[in-house]
Amino acid sequence: MAWIKEIKIAEADGLLARIYKQLLRPDDDVAHILRVHSILPQTLQSHLQFYRGIVMAKGELSRAQREMIAVAVSSANECHY
Repeated sequence: MAWIKEIKIAEADGLLARIYKQLLRPDDDVAHILRVHSILPQTLQSHLQFYRGIVMAKGELSRAQREMIAVAVSSANECHY
């Protein structure tokens, strides 16, 4: 559980509600790492654009390779994300 105040999915409105709708997983939840941005939805939107730009950009590495690197770095940092 994050120590950062989060806006719950049911309480979201406006931009945050639209973003949450796009991010809902099959269990009708949104990942904590994304919900911690909920107080400032514009930062969540920027985070998603940054992530997509890095992971999905055309280049010499495939998306799978980029995600494998991210998993290896998270593991080395003992981060469960």
